[in-house]
Amino acid sequence: MNRLANKISLVIGGVGGIGGAISQRFAGEGAQVYATSRKGAESQPESAGMGSIRTVRADASDSADLQSVFEQVRSEQGRIDVLVVNAGLSEHAQLEDISEDHFDRTFGLNVRALVFAAQGAVDIMQPGGTIVLIGSIAGGIGTKGYGVYGATKAAVRSFARTWANELAPKGIRVNVVSPGPTDTAMMAAASLEIRDALSKMIPLGRMGRPDEVAAAALFLASDESSFTTGAEIAVDGGMAQV
Repeated sequence: MNRLANKISLVIGGVGGIGGAISQRFAGEGAQVYATSRKGAESQPESAGMGSIRTVRADASDSADLQSVFEQVRSEQGRIDVLVVNAGLSEHAQLEDISEDHFDRTFGLNVRALVFAAQGAVDIMQPGGTIVLIGSIAGGIGTKGYGVYGATKAAVRSFARTWANELAPKGIRVNVVSPGPTDTAMMAAASLEIRDALSKMIPLGRMGRPDEVAAAALFLASDESSFTTGAEIAVDGGMAQV
């Protein structure tokens, strides 16, 4: 299909894992995708389905890097139709082990960067634009050792509600996709014991796939969700739902 034909999409944290799956799916649906990566090399647009993907090296937690990305997209395309904010950090630390560095680093990428990414995109987004924030079911449950991470994802959900109200008069929709345990490279590094334990907590009996998260992001980015804003779609196999 061609649900994002001629759309200009920016995926913050769009190389590898969930972000990479989103970039690939959007391009396959006709979008011209700019995918940022903190480590990846810059690339010229490469054909992917009906659209293309261009990798832009940028650290989402660096305001100057973000500003440079928006200036590049403005110069080359004149607008952004779809923003996805996926860049995030998850580190284990129980209350007694939380350091200022851990707290600042996690909130800096998961919340601060998200705020200023949304702000920069709205500045060059037209009516009909959409913002998709990648949250987590961790924002609504209490996972031992991940209190700071969970708090950042609760903030993502809260911002989506507020921005949906603030941006509705501009014709811009804001929604959240909240994955549960997903089979990415990061999860592959976990022990088989941990993976099995997680799978047993999921009613569908397995972890999710990045392409399943990408499918939800596509729905929220496309006109198929034209009457949906301020919402959250959980892609978690029912883990936090039943």
